Amino acid sequence: MHLGALYIADTVFSLGSVRETARRLSLSASTVSGILRRLEAELAIKLVERASGELVTLLASSRIQKGLQPILIQMRALAELTADPPSPDDFSAWASRLPLKIATIERFLEVADQGSINRAARRLRLGQPQLSLQIANLEELMGCRLFERQAQGSVLTEKGRNTYAVLSAIGNAWSEMKAAADDRFQRTTRAVRIGSIIPTGSESWVARCLGSLVSRWNTSGNRSALSLVLMTADDLREALRSGRIDVAIVDSVFGLDSFEHVELLATEMVAIAPIESTEKDLAALIENRPLCLPSPRTGIGHAATGLSDGRGRPRRHRGRDITSVDSLPVIVDLVANHGYVSFLGHVSARPIADKVRILELEQPLPLSYHLAHNGRKASIDACRLIREAVAEIVGDQQ
Repeated sequence: MHLGALYIADTVFSLGSVRETARRLSLSASTVSGILRRLEAELAIKLVERASGELVTLLASSRIQKGLQPILIQMRALAELTADPPSPDDFSAWASRLPLKIATIERFLEVADQGSINRAARRLRLGQPQLSLQIANLEELMGCRLFERQAQGSVLTEKGRNTYAVLSAIGNAWSEMKAAADDRFQRTTRAVRIGSIIPTGSESWVARCLGSLVSRWNTSGNRSALSLVLMTADDLREALRSGRIDVAIVDSVFGLDSFEHVELLATEMVAIAPIESTEKDLAALIENRPLCLPSPRTGIGHAATGLSDGRGRPRRHRGRDITSVDSLPVIVDLVANHGYVSFLGHVSARPIADKVRILELEQPLPLSYHLAHNGRKASIDACRLIREAVAEIVGDQQ
């Protein structure tokens, strides 16, 4: 990482927008988002996610931003020591393009501490010419010599001592952030991260399966911890690809070709309507009642959107329709208590038959749920326990 990247990241956290940061700093949005990805990798933490076509910051970014503040304060002090200090109005442009790398700072500090470029090069396992070049580039940035070369080694000049104080503070602040990242990384590598589609409620087969998984896992003697997250199928596929999760329960086989995967269970889509509804068929329900669906980012939402398009005459309640609700518990509440119509897999609708009316489709539409993993032994163990739990809870439908 270089200091300019840290300044750009802090600006994103302050503004809460990649595009606005890019506009203010006269950078491309792809440059800004790339910097955030590198910072996420360095600090082993998720800082942004894509929403409505744009990367937006997550709550974790506020903690990282707090850790960046000592570095940003010292960047202002560093600016005053350079050969051509930027004016207050030009500081943002200067800071966002400051190419000084953290690695160069650490190497400068090592030379100063060792009092010799040769000794520092041996400790850093670098070639002496390479290290000398990096020190020369830093001196060019500062506009003066930072070391006096003497027979016994290299001694900091007065400007060098001032620079050392500033860069030492930056190095210490970064080391603290990295230490926290190393701890997060160790915890993450010991954990098996399970991602699942969002269950309809505590009584659903998904929720009961995950609960059984945790119970079985903790009594199996496995030393790895479990970490559970709930997402849409689209987000689960992306999390698998990026390595943020190890195992995924998804309601679509689409996008799983590059992972080991197996069908977990098969079912059919059904419509769900208020218990008190009296419409005879699905066409009448869709015509007379508002419709709420998971978004096409979910497997069932994609299928249901195609099924509902073009059914019946224009609906009188079209202005009240909700076509993207990715919380299944909210969908169930809208159907049970507010007169809406939606679609679920039969296996998900059965446990809530006391809350909603279930209508089978005239032409059966098959749905299948799949289990995908990244091939780790612990992931394979988790998949085995998930399949056992599903077989007991839902029946052997794999």
